Amino acid sequence: MLTIHTGSQEPPLAVAVDGERIVALGSPDEVAAAYPTARVRRWRGRLGPGLLHEGPLPEAPSARERVHALLRLGATGARAEHLADPALRAAAQRNNLAVLDRPPSLERGARADLAVFAEDGSCVATVLAGRLVHRRA
Repeated sequence: MLTIHTGSQEPPLAVAVDGERIVALGSPDEVAAAYPTARVRRWRGRLGPGLLHEGPLPEAPSARERVHALLRLGATGARAEHLADPALRAAAQRNNLAVLDRPPSLERGARADLAVFAEDGSCVATVLAGRLVHRRA
């Protein structure tokens, strides 16, 4: 499903996502005009690339919960050395968390890994490979 994500930052930004890839970036008006039938998600916060988690994963009772803790922080990737444990690596793969050596970026054709952050820096939403995986209630 084609989805347009928009943030509330200045200048405004919209990202059109088709499947797991970014198909367009630009102002909300330009992107909406290019994809008039797309579903639009308007987020309160700064829309941008997801974060690369640089350290060990947060402690939690299970590998799945450790990965989900990253998603709540707006991380869309982690370094391989912090996913060496087979259970963590499997949980990361099931959730589509990227294994990266550099921060993700927003560009056309790239995997749609993005996050929205509130003014206080907390994560409002996380999207991995085009799929909404965390939304703050």
